[in-house]
Amino acid sequence: MTDSTKDGMLAHLSTLQSLRGTGTQDPAFSQHLLIVKRWQSARLTRTYADLAAQPRYATAVDFILNDLYAPKDFSHRDAEMIRIYPTLRKLLPKSTVETVGFALELDALTESLDQTLTRLLFEKDSEFSEARYIEAFRRYGTEAERMRQVELVDQVGERLDAVVEKPFIYSTLKLLRKPAHVAGLRELQDFLEHGFCAFRQMHGAEEFLATIVKRESRIIRRIFSRHPSPFSP
Repeated sequence: MTDSTKDGMLAHLSTLQSLRGTGTQDPAFSQHLLIVKRWQSARLTRTYADLAAQPRYATAVDFILNDLYAPKDFSHRDAEMIRIYPTLRKLLPKSTVETVGFALELDALTESLDQTLTRLLFEKDSEFSEARYIEAFRRYGTEAERMRQVELVDQVGERLDAVVEKPFIYSTLKLLRKPAHVAGLRELQDFLEHGFCAFRQMHGAEEFLATIVKRESRIIRRIFSRHPSPFSP
């Protein structure tokens, strides 16, 4: 079993809690990180506008932009996940636990890369620009690390696509809705439901995931090869 499951899940959660903290980050850094995340979210919105315009994929794009990668504070959801972690491992099937594990690994890797990139980007200047973002992107991390992000997106998507076809899991999620809200786990419950609904609605995510892998891989290769317009179609 991979590091994304079992104790690996808890390790990724601990990493996220350490990175995001509980509102203890330096205010200036938090503002700079928000600038970076907002820019990246806007870039993703542009890159996948064509998929968002298709009814089959619209909900999935919305899930990625608002539940997986959004310029907002997810520290409360992290705390909820840590609280419910032992129960998740007992209640959910192995395939679902593995899916959550890969999602947490992706989240932890992305947050770590974003924070370090932000520190490099604003170490000498408080002004943001696409050119300076690209240079910071190259300075920290390797092409292999960035490709690992894309690989994890594909792995999470493939597993989620398989899991949503199992009626028992979706029924269990719906049954847990009220207890979860009563227990103060609303954000986590909503996140899981949104993800399942988004992928169920696609009735097959192969084309969707292949498009993401192709476009993000192309952007990464262009950045590291110093292409003059890495984000162009």
